[in-house]
Amino acid sequence: MPRVRLFRLAPLPLAAALAGCVNLAPPDTRPAAPVSAAYNPALRPGGEVEAAQLSYRDFFVDPRLEGLIAEALANNRDLVAATARIEQARAQYRIQASQRLPTIAASASATRSRFPAGAAGIGAGTGAGTGGTPTTGNAGGAGGAITTEQFQVGLGVSAFELDFWGRIANLSAAARARYLATIAAQRAFTLSLIAEVATTYYAIVESEQQVALAEATARTRREGLVLAKKRLDAGVDSALPYYQAETLLTQAEQQLATQELAAAQLENRLQVLVGGTVPPDLPRAMSLEEQDNGLRLAAGLSSDLLLRRPDIVQAEESLTAARANIGAARAAFFPSISLTGRGGLTSRSLSGLFDTGNFFYSAGPSIDLPIFDWGRRRGQLDLARAQETEQVANYQKAIQTAFREVSDALAGREYIARQLAVQQQAVRAQEDTARIARLRYREGVIDYLQVLDAERNLFVARQQLLTTRRAYLQNQANLFVALGGGLPPEE
Repeated sequence: MPRVRLFRLAPLPLAAALAGCVNLAPPDTRPAAPVSAAYNPALRPGGEVEAAQLSYRDFFVDPRLEGLIAEALANNRDLVAATARIEQARAQYRIQASQRLPTIAASASATRSRFPAGAAGIGAGTGAGTGGTPTTGNAGGAGGAITTEQFQVGLGVSAFELDFWGRIANLSAAARARYLATIAAQRAFTLSLIAEVATTYYAIVESEQQVALAEATARTRREGLVLAKKRLDAGVDSALPYYQAETLLTQAEQQLATQELAAAQLENRLQVLVGGTVPPDLPRAMSLEEQDNGLRLAAGLSSDLLLRRPDIVQAEESLTAARANIGAARAAFFPSISLTGRGGLTSRSLSGLFDTGNFFYSAGPSIDLPIFDWGRRRGQLDLARAQETEQVANYQKAIQTAFREVSDALAGREYIARQLAVQQQAVRAQEDTARIARLRYREGVIDYLQVLDAERNLFVARQQLLTTRRAYLQNQANLFVALGGGLPPEE
């Protein structure tokens, strides 16, 4: 069978090459960062470790916390939804990008027509117009008929827009930027989820230690109440020390109930974060004193956050999409040029369809330019420009928020560490005070009221020490995430 060249539509590749010759979008440049170039030097942001180079497994030392974060990254429902939005944005980008190239469709058809022989000119007109010929019939008979057949195969392009003004290219660029912004949004949520799991976990550990402290204090105060009752029965003391010891015991029991309630609520919150029941095979929790990793994170310059923080990347990609939409809106003011073409083989018989000389083609452009649209295109351009203004503000706001979060965490690293050192010293002093007060009371030098005051102050000081330790660890986690650290290696 002779070979036949089916593609003679040379204008189509040429049109695709010419598409996107003009780009009417504004320059995609970063707006000025509305923050200072460096952090407050009083915060001493120096350090040796880059947070962005560390996974959460490198930063957190508690194996139980690492396991909880891994469970949250695998099962958290909000994170699953954020990941699904990435797939949606990727699909939308592929759909939009496909419009930059012509859609080629194959077709095949077979037509069989029957006409009455008495219809004047039908047979001749059909043969001349379609290439069909009579295949059966009865000439001149009143009941005769003429039958024609037509077979075609071919390829065609329907209404492919020649993107001279960059409208399709800008719409594709906008879809791509939205896709990248969705990826950055998912990464930003991942970091916030890591921080939330860590802060919730530290609060749970603190509550458990607060419960243990309240239980130990309650036991001590029960022993003190028994001693006060014996001294009351022996006539050594009045009823006042006894009632004071009883009041102190009820305060400890009240604190115990409060901390147990807080621990239960925090456990419920943690279950929501990890997306289900906490696995029972996780290692035991380390105490707050064992949680410090000793790492000194380097803050760097504020401009480093433009690359480290996925929320800033998200805002920047959203700004890119808005600017691309301006280009598409501007292109709508120019003529829209489309091309339709079709080529293939046609024959009067199926057996001769692929014979030489049966090739046919048709091609034709169309131009569309709305004259009166009552302000629709102008309104679309104004809308795109207003959206760009909004995205510029959102981008600069994201930078300011990131700068504030890092600055707050740096300040917390400096000042909460001081509070922790002072509080540790205060606990040691209160322990000595309580010990001496108990000795002096046994020797009859002071009354029981001073012992109660010393015990009460020691209990409060120990509570504050646990709270300060938890605040210090939470601040360290917040600084780690604020600097862009925490994403797993596979991310």
